Amino acid sequence: MQKKQFALGAALGLVLASAAQAQSPIQVKIGVLNDRAGLYSDITGEGSAIAARMAVEDAKVADKGIKVEVLAGDHQNKPDVGSSIARQWIDQDGVDVIADVPTSSVALAVNQVVREKNKIFLNSGAGSSDLTGKQCSPNTVHWTYDTWALANGTGGAMVKRGGDTWFFVTADYAFGQALERDTSAVVTKAGGKVLGSVKHPINTSDFSSYLLQAQSSKAKVIGLANAGGDTINAIKQAGEFGITQGGQAVAGLLIFSSDIHSLGVKTAQGLVLTEAFYWDLNDKTRAFSKRFAEKNGGKMPTSVHAGVYSSVLQYLKAVAELKSKDPEKVLAKLRSAPIEDELFGKVVLREDGRAVHDMYLFEVKKPDESKGPWDLYKTLTVIPADQAFRPLKEGGCPLVKS
Repeated sequence: MQKKQFALGAALGLVLASAAQAQSPIQVKIGVLNDRAGLYSDITGEGSAIAARMAVEDAKVADKGIKVEVLAGDHQNKPDVGSSIARQWIDQDGVDVIADVPTSSVALAVNQVVREKNKIFLNSGAGSSDLTGKQCSPNTVHWTYDTWALANGTGGAMVKRGGDTWFFVTADYAFGQALERDTSAVVTKAGGKVLGSVKHPINTSDFSSYLLQAQSSKAKVIGLANAGGDTINAIKQAGEFGITQGGQAVAGLLIFSSDIHSLGVKTAQGLVLTEAFYWDLNDKTRAFSKRFAEKNGGKMPTSVHAGVYSSVLQYLKAVAELKSKDPEKVLAKLRSAPIEDELFGKVVLREDGRAVHDMYLFEVKKPDESKGPWDLYKTLTVIPADQAFRPLKEGGCPLVKS
């Protein structure tokens, strides 16, 4: 009798343990890693953490047995700091996903750490197309934009407008070098010519010597292969030197709405640029952006913020559907069919990690066209997804089957 009771008790214990295990929530930790105080903080910074938290809220994961924690870290635009935080998050804090990571040199370092640890990297902030090229990883999704798409959009448009000679002012790190390389290829393919380039350190306040070299080159287009505060300073100082008044065009190859807002449409009017997202595109982008601005001191989201939101949201939807956070299963789910995303439209995740979607060629409005401080762009054209990003076979990604 005692043996039967013991057997029944053991069986009941197993059933209860199994039930408790089935009911315990899936624990997910997401680390938003970016520049929180430097020249890219307006583009990414706390806004990206806000976007990630909004994605958690909108995914309604608590109702689906998923508990999510969002961490935030500052990589200070230094690869060693970024990779150190990534290792600590994964090894000690149990982080499953690292999101955002502007500054391509940092992103490329984090890319290697995440692959080594078999976690997931949802990149929105970095631009280097090498993330889906020679340094592609099965663990990385490059969601928002890249240097090839920017070069193809802005570079191609400027050449068509007659800007067939170029001189580059380039940030001297991985992103700037990749953007100059990819834009130079577009310019020469279209029949244009690159007359030269000059490199500057990241976070430069004085662009006078670099702009004077560009001015003396007599190039029709001065291509700014930099971002954030560097781009803002370069455009302001180009205006002060009378470069545009002298007939040379300044092409900001990576510009965000926060940059234009900082410059003001009077200074930036007529600037042509390529972006993946703009807050005022449609009803869905406006609704998201209004909610975001309420949480971000009235500032509208940049395309990087939108990319963090969408990539984290789609990741959480896949986890909920699979009832698993296994990286291989989640990434396979994201690649299995086109994603219908509220902010980016139809998104296809390729085997090289590139998230393919429409891009947009915008022109900054004139002061008399702008109806408010964030009414910045008019749409020149939509660049279809199949034309917006580098063809899969041309990237050199080892994961792509020949």
